Amino acid sequence: QVQLVESGGGLVQAGGSLRLSCAASGGTFSSYAMGWFRQAPGKEREFVAAVSWSGGSTYYANSVKGRFTISRDNAKNTVYLQMNSLKPEDTAVYYCAAGRIYIATMMSQARSYDYWGQGTQVTVSS
Repeated sequence: QVQLVESGGGLVQAGGSLRLSCAASGGTFSSYAMGWFRQAPGKEREFVAAVSWSGGSTYYANSVKGRFTISRDNAKNTVYLQMNSLKPEDTAVYYCAAGRIYIATMMSQARSYDYWGQGTQVTVSS
């Protein structure tokens, strides 16, 4: 059983930056692909970014490509999401997730992930 705890959310002005962290415990972190998803009020949960178990491959939603960067530190059992040039439409609850995923096309699918954090709120003001 893997436990995931997100942190780093908050209120920021448009154009600003935030870095989210997700600390994992209770499993072999380096064997899991890690993803970030978000859900805005009244909308479905959507894929943001993912990183392979080794950190060698990363995947991004088109809406965040060039602005967000996902990374992981397997020694610290932590995955990060650096968010730059934030926009009001980035406002959402951000969730990290872990899954044993080895196929690239499955990285953006929420159903591929077995474990989820509780989420952290990101609010971008205009």
